[in-house]
Amino acid sequence: MVLSDKDIKKALKEGRLKITPAPNLKNQLGSNSIDLRLGNTFRIFDNSRFAYIDPFKKNIAEEITREIKKKDGEPFIIQPGDFVLATTVEYLELSDDVVGNLEGRSSIGRLGIVVHSTAASVECGFRGKITLELANMGKMPVALYPGMRICAVSFIQMTSPAEVPYYKKKSAKYVGQKGPGESKISREK
Repeated sequence: MVLSDKDIKKALKEGRLKITPAPNLKNQLGSNSIDLRLGNTFRIFDNSRFAYIDPFKKNIAEEITREIKKKDGEPFIIQPGDFVLATTVEYLELSDDVVGNLEGRSSIGRLGIVVHSTAASVECGFRGKITLELANMGKMPVALYPGMRICAVSFIQMTSPAEVPYYKKKSAKYVGQKGPGESKISREK
């Protein structure tokens, strides 16, 4: 069951869904989702340093990316064909029986910006800021501003709480993330 605006407000009040800082419901609450805002931290790829990415080479993700921060009101320009990681302003905590589904906003997509390429599912028990996988699929650079509404998350009520929610998984690599961290796939080898 997808939560309606009424159900989202109830889940926030009951603490089954926690969002910090608290969203401005007048501006961020949709009929069945909450808009999240773009944070000021980005992880960009230094693609001229390596010929390719080997996902299982230890520390390669740290070597090929670097973090940059933008001040409020300062644009981040994403060039055509670029792929960057970013984060939301909001820190989410989902209860053990609620799942999130991340979608890019249509107004952003119409500029050529894809907000997620693979990671649309937010597992029950997730705690952290959501890492966004931003790509400019258009032919023109696009200015993105910290604080702008960038994506929407809808919430689905599960039939029962998970036995092992995300924050309890031994394999959970991104619990409590506060920024757009590099890929940790090398830990899976």
